[in-house]
Amino acid sequence: MKKLFYLTLIFSTITSVGIFAQSTDGDKKTPARIIGVAKDQNTGEAVPYATAALYKAGTEENIAGGVADDEGKFFITGMKPGSYTLKVSFLGFETQTVDNIQVTSPNGDVNLGDILMADEGVALEEVTVQGQRELIEERVDRTIYKAENDKTTAGGDGTDVLRRVPMLSVDLDGNVSMRGSSNITVLIDNRPSAIAASSITDALKQIPADEIKAVEVITSPSARFDAEGTSGVINIVTKKNNLQGMSLNVRTGTGLRGSDLGLNASARKGKFGFTLGGFGRAGYNVLGSFENNQVLTNPDNSISTISQSADTERTYMFGRYNFGVDYEIDKYNFLTGAVNFGIRNSKNSQDNFLTQNYLNGDLVRNALRETNSKDNSNSIDLSLNYTRTFEKKGKEISLLTLYSRDNRESSFINTLFNEDFQTIDSRLKNDNPSKNEEYTVQLDFVEPLGKDGKSILEYGAKNILRKSVSDFTYYQAEGADGEFVINPDPNISNAFNYDQNVTAGYVSYTATLFKNYTIKPGLRYEYTTINADFETEAAADIPSYGTFVPSVNLSRKMKNGNLIKAAYNRRISRPSMRYLNPNLDVSNPTQWSQGNPTLDPEYTDNYEIGYSTYFKETMLNFTGYFRNTTGSIQAVRTIQNDGVIFTTYENIGEEQAIGVNIFTNINISSKFSLNGSIETYYSMLDNGLTDPLYAASNQGFVVSGRMFGNYSLPKDWQIQLFTFARGSRVQLQGTSGGFAAYGLGINKQFNEKRGSIGFGADNFLSKEFTVRNEIVTPTIVQNSTNVMRNMNFKINFSYRIGKLSMDQRSRRKKSINNDDLKSGGDGNDMNQGGGATGVSNNK
Repeated sequence: MKKLFYLTLIFSTITSVGIFAQSTDGDKKTPARIIGVAKDQNTGEAVPYATAALYKAGTEENIAGGVADDEGKFFITGMKPGSYTLKVSFLGFETQTVDNIQVTSPNGDVNLGDILMADEGVALEEVTVQGQRELIEERVDRTIYKAENDKTTAGGDGTDVLRRVPMLSVDLDGNVSMRGSSNITVLIDNRPSAIAASSITDALKQIPADEIKAVEVITSPSARFDAEGTSGVINIVTKKNNLQGMSLNVRTGTGLRGSDLGLNASARKGKFGFTLGGFGRAGYNVLGSFENNQVLTNPDNSISTISQSADTERTYMFGRYNFGVDYEIDKYNFLTGAVNFGIRNSKNSQDNFLTQNYLNGDLVRNALRETNSKDNSNSIDLSLNYTRTFEKKGKEISLLTLYSRDNRESSFINTLFNEDFQTIDSRLKNDNPSKNEEYTVQLDFVEPLGKDGKSILEYGAKNILRKSVSDFTYYQAEGADGEFVINPDPNISNAFNYDQNVTAGYVSYTATLFKNYTIKPGLRYEYTTINADFETEAAADIPSYGTFVPSVNLSRKMKNGNLIKAAYNRRISRPSMRYLNPNLDVSNPTQWSQGNPTLDPEYTDNYEIGYSTYFKETMLNFTGYFRNTTGSIQAVRTIQNDGVIFTTYENIGEEQAIGVNIFTNINISSKFSLNGSIETYYSMLDNGLTDPLYAASNQGFVVSGRMFGNYSLPKDWQIQLFTFARGSRVQLQGTSGGFAAYGLGINKQFNEKRGSIGFGADNFLSKEFTVRNEIVTPTIVQNSTNVMRNMNFKINFSYRIGKLSMDQRSRRKKSINNDDLKSGGDGNDMNQGGGATGVSNNK
């Protein structure tokens, strides 16, 4: 009944707004409208959802605007008789300007006909474009951030880009969340990656910012997407080309905290196209510290207090290399293939790791340690895809295949000193090699219906086979030179095998109702089977389960080009290896953690309504949402012997969040633009337990915001400023501290924009950031402080060799998207010391 209530409320709201808009016309004469159709000048096809902005002739005063429909047609109203200039823009196309538009009457239409838009790869060779292009584009089902127009990220990586995207939040460790949830699906060019399968955080760090064209935020995925991802889908679109000729681009950068080097080459001759690229990034001088204080109430009512402190240092090196080929067999048949390699090496150390134990206020123990951890991996993705099109526009069949593999070596050595803090007493070592493999095959059909082809039927099937292995072993050694000896306890030295098979089918239908309404209902069914066992124990008993996943998207297009949309969908979140991995992590001797191999998935219902509008030089978008999650995977903390806090995971509790997101883009002049957003949501969490020792609930507001400014200077100079801040985030048992980040960049292009050099500074007003976290339960009070030195100064350089010309053939590429694992957000999968999967099986 609750679902029905929310669906009824959303549909009633969207319908009433449409009726109100129609009633305002009444019997009055139709106000003056400027009408046009945006089309690709190379193919003659419509450019759906292009943005049209109207300016008073001879000025940069924006009067009105609108967004084209799925046939490229737009309407602009709200202007008085006079002379105007129109600018039409869309991602991947150069802005098209139409001058000397005369509106002679307050009523009637001014029909501009077809407005032909050139691919920006062609236009940049011929035209010098003045003014600022929009950074944000709003479509019916997604919000697009045009990252290629943001120069402050030069020399950075995908983490720097996502920090600027509306509705997303990225913390200081690179963990991504959408609307307060880290359970999201991340795709790269509409497909998964073994890199992202192991760690979203690491995947973003391996993608250079200069290679990201756009970021698409899909908050309400349709039935063709996998059911995974509570908050939605993020698709990172990298720069690709379908041009003829050869080109080589070189880019490099260096700074106080890191350096990078990248090479990308492209070649196309006739029906064949090739791409070859590589990127490496190294980080150093990433220094910091942490403090931890916890007060525990023991079973005998005595009070244990533990105080910890350490200096931290991190070094890392990432690399990503790719080769791709595509071949146009004939007019209707197309093949693509690609291979991607990824490597990472990360070292973390904690020096002067001091632990002090107190019992009822008396010091009972001092311990000094050093902890050194390594996290190294290599990955490979192999894909081969076939697409078949037909004479009938829009009809398509595609067969997609993907093999992904990620091998990881994770380990730590914990060194304990004697009471003199000089000589080594003992050493503890943990090795946790792991492997993740995915085999995916997918078949999709798209069938336009009716004479006009506006109604579209989509259906298909997909199968994903996952094989994961976690081999974990503990060793102990005496003194500085003693030999490491295996601890035979099967609870801490064992091997865990986890095989998962997901078979899915879906159907989705898109139709236009009452002329200006669009509805897209869909249904997806997924059946999951799991086999899990330990090397020295019996198999874990995990039953199979099937899941129906309904979705519906509604939109209402207003006469003035404004857009109202509403949506409902149900999502499933399968636990990733971060939550399942039974490897016991005791790198901090007072805080142990271990996964739970028998976890069930969690389910989420999402409701959303949004409105986009333009007035004068400003674009505004308002989105409200409600999210309800049952069977939520939550951390359970208990006190072990000697005051150790043990953390594992259970399917307990309920999460609810209700919030609003507002973002805007303002063109103050042809040289100066501002873009910003603010989000606030009220979070309500309850673990559903009745035992007063373990029952927990929490609620409160979370607020975040960002601002981006861009100013164009003479002679191809440009200056940009970015800032982001997030308040404390509500958690089930406490809060996670807020933080802020900012950056300033200046960029100069030269030699007909073939080369560029840039200078940047990040967080230059403060030496370090401090983040404070708190955990509160009936028996545990813990306060921790993490300090990270993020001040950075950098120099970036890039240069392009060669020249490409546009291939007039239109190529259609599709790929697999795997997106069905709950991600924890902090980095590892098979390794208990980190974070999050969230890769996607999408479609």
